[in-house]
Amino acid sequence: MYEFTSREIKELSFRLDGLFLPKNEQSNEPFYVVEVQFQPDENLYYRVFTELFIFLKQYKPANQWQVVVIYPTRRIEREQPLHFRELFTRVTRIYLDELGEEASDSLGVNVVKLVIEREKTAPKQAKRLIEQAQAQITDETTKRNLIDLIETIIVYKLPQKSREEIQAMFGLSELKQTKVYQEAQEEGRQETKLKAIPRLMQLGLSGEMIAEGLDLPGEVVQQAARLFAEQNVVVFIELLQHQRSLFSPQDLADLAELIEPLPDKIEDLSEAIAQWCKQDGHSPQRQAWRDLVSGKVNAMVEELLATNLASLETLEPSVNKANLQQAIE
Repeated sequence: MYEFTSREIKELSFRLDGLFLPKNEQSNEPFYVVEVQFQPDENLYYRVFTELFIFLKQYKPANQWQVVVIYPTRRIEREQPLHFRELFTRVTRIYLDELGEEASDSLGVNVVKLVIEREKTAPKQAKRLIEQAQAQITDETTKRNLIDLIETIIVYKLPQKSREEIQAMFGLSELKQTKVYQEAQEEGRQETKLKAIPRLMQLGLSGEMIAEGLDLPGEVVQQAARLFAEQNVVVFIELLQHQRSLFSPQDLADLAELIEPLPDKIEDLSEAIAQWCKQDGHSPQRQAWRDLVSGKVNAMVEELLATNLASLETLEPSVNKANLQQAIE
């Protein structure tokens, strides 16, 4: 016997962090959702599949999906077969303690396995991984990030030792004094500062305050802020074009009225979009917009780091008020 009824479902805001999308959307390769789970979690698969299907609903990707979950051991997993048995055909589960010899030379796999390495043998394994990273990785920024990750793992595994003692143990003190390492470290700091600019602007800080707080030249902050504002408008236009179901007729009418009196200035258009998204009732649009923007920020920052931002000419934005109005119509 069944009872016919209805239930309200509250859709919460989720963020897919371990998302790997094919660079060529026309390929037959799947996109991957990757989770690393080192603690038992009864709700893991409920959360993973909820996030996955909300993503499918909002973005409707052209590729099939595949989930990968990495566990230290099989006993950590909480499978929940009652609700997800059929979906597990598209879930790959990796148990680090069961990986065979074929994975023994993989730098990436062994860094992950370092988390579950016994305390007694972890320092020796970490030293081997650092040597392997120095020999195999040519990109200095990638090498620095990986070595810092290995060092951080050992700091947590050996809480009785200071970070300075651990650096001396692995010979990292000398490495970190080299010009190449320090240049890579400085690039990492610059990347962090550039990523902070749009967030600080959203909090209402002026360009002068941001420049002073981040210790950056004012013209650098001004150029980066303009480029981020342009990206915000570009992404919102994409949202209007490709996810139009997120916007009701009233939403579109309100947006048209909001944009009409504004000057054709990219910063003003970006700010108006941000304020509209913050209004009550616009949570789905705000989340979709932020997800798209965050996915492109890293690429933009890498591009900025590859150029001398202070010497960039002030070019006309790639989009303008008319483009935005046309997308709203």
